[in-house]
Amino acid sequence: MNNNDSVKTILILAANPKNTAPLRLDEEVREIDEGLRRANKRHQFKLEQKWAVRSRDFYRAILDYQPQIVHFCGHGVGQEGIVLEDDTGKMVIVPTQTLASMFKLFAKKSVECVVLNACYSEVQANAISQYVDYVLGMNKAVGDRPVRK
Repeated sequence: MNNNDSVKTILILAANPKNTAPLRLDEEVREIDEGLRRANKRHQFKLEQKWAVRSRDFYRAILDYQPQIVHFCGHGVGQEGIVLEDDTGKMVIVPTQTLASMFKLFAKKSVECVVLNACYSEVQANAISQYVDYVLGMNKAVGDRPVRK
């Protein structure tokens, strides 16, 4: 098997802390999973997931899975960074430079593409793009289907 035929790992990191607006992250991940299952080259991808991600989980998951693609879904707060959880499930902001520094380390090991599906995450995408070739961030609020209770 040459490098182009090897399995690429997609790591989904999801965070929706208790004290933030509820998001349908499970629905987003289900759509990604179903799309991969229907794809012609589905055998070339393996999907891994981590939920209620804290800063150390973010770092450890990338170390453990060595993914080629990292997809973060959750909240973004523009210039300040992205939102993860603390040990009590409440929000903690990971600053843009901290996030970029993490990807600086991982770009050399495995990460080729980063998707930040979080509001106003373009700032983080630009910072990460110094180290990772393919990065997608959002330049406005990202819509989410309303959560029904």
